[in-house]
Amino acid sequence: MKIRQWVPRLMTLCLMAAAVWAFPGAARAQQTLDYQQVTIEKSWWWDEAWWKDGKLDAPENFDVVKRDISYMSGDVEVPAILYRPKKAGTYPAVLFQHGRAGLIDWVQGHARRLAARGFTVLAPDIYAGRFIDPRPIEHDYVLEDDVNAGLSFLLTLPDVSTTRACLYSHTRGGYYTLKVAVTKGRQDDAAACYVSYYPHMQDPNAPEPMQVYRYATEADDLRIPTMIFIGENDQYQRRRSVETAVNAMLALGRDVKLFVYPGVGRGFDFRPETVRTLADDLAARDAIRRAELFMRKHLAPFAR
Repeated sequence: MKIRQWVPRLMTLCLMAAAVWAFPGAARAQQTLDYQQVTIEKSWWWDEAWWKDGKLDAPENFDVVKRDISYMSGDVEVPAILYRPKKAGTYPAVLFQHGRAGLIDWVQGHARRLAARGFTVLAPDIYAGRFIDPRPIEHDYVLEDDVNAGLSFLLTLPDVSTTRACLYSHTRGGYYTLKVAVTKGRQDDAAACYVSYYPHMQDPNAPEPMQVYRYATEADDLRIPTMIFIGENDQYQRRRSVETAVNAMLALGRDVKLFVYPGVGRGFDFRPETVRTLADDLAARDAIRRAELFMRKHLAPFAR
């Protein structure tokens, strides 16, 4: 019996040894692939001006200035970053809401690239305001109040040229801003449009079947123009909820657009240089340009 058990294993080892002897390059294939991945930032397509400063082949690019700022949400002080074009003047307002990863450096880079398209962008760090570690599992509903307060604060700033703002987010930030638009009623007085990258379209505290087979019913009541970006290789349970929500909104006659980018998964807008691919970059550039035109269109009626 013991001999029978070892025979298949010995055959497998012999075959592996033969393969390495016959094709010595095969043993190094995985090492070579890993090396290429960690040096991807030196690839021919890498554009430092885009990644660091948001410059595109578009009609106009703006140099960006950054200012640390804070606002009050009840008795809690919420830190935030304000990005805006360096050029004097006022610009349309955008609330940039981070997701479960928090307002990490790579996410801040996206907010900067967005401001380079000609917007005044407020990026609240709602986890820091509540001393919540990045990447929390459970959702604290009080955070929705902090996002809501950030929207109100943004519209009081002298840097903005509009009486409303667009809600711009990714991952769990998509759920935060959905709740602000619908549950907090801000689509009626403060939000002009909703833009989100692969949003978490379900209450993070909902049970597993709700995460996989349902979407947050607040999406049925989202009436402001909506634009959503996902990758075709996104996680199944996330992509399903987004697509189901979008189909429901379309059936209700809502103004909603969904873009699915081939060859990419989650995080294509802020994946770091060490793992970034050309497909990620193409998707990110296309999405931010589409978002720019979309937000300009829907913020124009609310110019001051």
